[in-house]
Amino acid sequence: MGEIKSASGAAMSVAASALRAQQARMRVIAENLANADSTSRTPGGDPYRRQIPVFQAQALDGAQGVKMARVIPDSTDFKTAYDPGNPSADAKGYVKMPNVDPLIEALDMREAQRAYEANLNVIETARAMQQRTLDLLRK
Repeated sequence: MGEIKSASGAAMSVAASALRAQQARMRVIAENLANADSTSRTPGGDPYRRQIPVFQAQALDGAQGVKMARVIPDSTDFKTAYDPGNPSADAKGYVKMPNVDPLIEALDMREAQRAYEANLNVIETARAMQQRTLDLLRK
C-alpha cells in the first residue's frame, strides 16, 4: 500500500507544482495584457516590454515537477504609431508601442488554463485512486 500512496502522492506533488507554475504564467500574461496599450512616460522613451515566463524542472518526492524559474523580457522590436499629439511621441511624432500582441496573449492564456485544468484532473484522479484503494482494503 505504501507504493500506491507514494505513487499517487508523487503524482499529486507534480500536478500541484504544475498548477503553481501555470498560475504564475497566467499572472505574467495578465500583466502583459494590462500593459498592451501603455506608452512611455517620457517623449521617445521605451514603453512596456512583454514578459515571457521561463519554466524549470524541479525535483519533488522522487519525481520531476516544474516551477517558473524567472521572467525574461521579450526582445522583439516595439511597434510604432504616428501620433504627434501624444506626450510620448519622439521628435518626428512617432510613439513606441509595447511589443505585446493581445491575440498571442489570449492564446497563451487559453493554453495555460487548459494545462491548469489538466493538472487539476490529475489531482482529482489521484485522490479518487487513493480513496478507492482505501475502500478496497477496508473490505
